Amino acid sequence: MCGRFTITVTLDELKEYLTDYYEIEDAKSDFNVPRYNVAPGQEIISIINDGKKNRVGYLKWGFIPPFAKDEKTPYQTINAKAETLKDKSAFKSSFEHKRCVVLADGFYEWKKEKDRKQPMRILMKEEKIFPIAGLYSTFTRPDGSKLHTATLITTSANDLMKDIHERMPVILSDDDLKVWLDPKNRDLDELSQLLKPYDAKVMKSYEVSPLVNNVAYDEPECILKR
Repeated sequence: MCGRFTITVTLDELKEYLTDYYEIEDAKSDFNVPRYNVAPGQEIISIINDGKKNRVGYLKWGFIPPFAKDEKTPYQTINAKAETLKDKSAFKSSFEHKRCVVLADGFYEWKKEKDRKQPMRILMKEEKIFPIAGLYSTFTRPDGSKLHTATLITTSANDLMKDIHERMPVILSDDDLKVWLDPKNRDLDELSQLLKPYDAKVMKSYEVSPLVNNVAYDEPECILKR
């Protein structure tokens, strides 16, 4: 499960990252960063490849499959299990040709401790931006307008996460990123091999305030160590 994350960079830092890692030099200037408590239903900064170049923009977090009758479908999904992408009708088409990455610099998970759940923030030791593997879909409303939605892919927990939760988002390495975003790649077996737990040795975690439990609260206090 990955139901909340952060991207606590400035707009200039985001633009520099997009240029260095994705060769995107014309990113728009109205991205809402920094964010300390990104939640489902909100717009998330995502990257796709259109077959010629990488493109960055917003996708709504909550995947609506192509066969949905309306955008209020109960099938909206914020996470998709890596192990079942090839078998789920909602995801198979997007797995083949509508893959994306979602940018974050940390994510939250809730660790069970006796009679309560302690929110934890998980991030890289270098505290840098990382790409989470995702899928996207385009839903056409009755009036012809388009709604672009996404889901984050999860896999089994690495050694760092095992004490916190049994699942974690799929974080892609630089090499795997290029393969994942290539829309010409339809080899689902090869793509499935990329969806593995990230190296625990380069990650860290710490306790944060219960303030993050409130999806409407998006302030720097969310990421402070307890």
